[in-house]
Amino acid sequence: MATADALSKKVLKEKNEYIVLWARIGFASPFLLCFLPFIEIPKLDHTFFLILIFLIPLETTALILYMKAIKISPLSMTLPFLALTPCFLIITSNIILGERLDEYGITGVFLTTLGAYLLNVKMTRRGVLQPFKAILKERGSVYMIIVAFIYSITSNLGKLAIQHSSPLFFSAIYFPFLSVILFPLILWKNNGKIRQPLSSHFFLFIIIGLVIVFSTVSHFFAVTLIEVPYFISVKRTSLLFGILYGAILFKEKNIAERLIGGVVMIAGVFIILL
Repeated sequence: MATADALSKKVLKEKNEYIVLWARIGFASPFLLCFLPFIEIPKLDHTFFLILIFLIPLETTALILYMKAIKISPLSMTLPFLALTPCFLIITSNIILGERLDEYGITGVFLTTLGAYLLNVKMTRRGVLQPFKAILKERGSVYMIIVAFIYSITSNLGKLAIQHSSPLFFSAIYFPFLSVILFPLILWKNNGKIRQPLSSHFFLFIIIGLVIVFSTVSHFFAVTLIEVPYFISVKRTSLLFGILYGAILFKEKNIAERLIGGVVMIAGVFIILL
């Protein structure tokens, strides 16, 4: 995911966020559909389709905010906030799936919040609350916090959808279905002109699509194996790679303190694992 985000940010320097968000799922879709001939098609009930009705608008909102966030703000100040998803999952998983974390799990999850504070630890010279105020001033960070909350809902809904289908089937059809639903939006936002924007970075979009394929398939298999908050906590280790990409590819500043914050967030993940 960190690789897809870094490549997406590179393209976002020239293209709008709607083109890039559609390219991420649109170019992944043909590869995902290749799984269909080789898997058993499960019998789908009304619950599966009801879940999709809720998933699509939530996923669309999250994707738009996600792309806006990494376009307008540094990767090192946006991607780390995805680590807040497990904090929100304490509530949403309990409500949606009835999953509960033990005391060690809760300790690890809330440690990610401390890591978010440390992303702007130098600001404490102006006051204890300044690191949080700095977060609120960075629009991309605010967008990503909203995305983290939405993902705490969609992760649970995705697991429910898998329980009413299968991991590979849902992996194969979800993004292709979403790309068809979003296509009119992309046309509208680009005044009907999308051929040139997509073809100008065709090879790069293919690479992004392939990375998304691997991420999607592994994601939906993982949520069937362990509780959603634990899985999402481990998945958020991608934030460290995102911070490093920000430093190496985009020459972002204050990387040391952001790495410290990221490492504290990952420490929360290890407490959950232990």
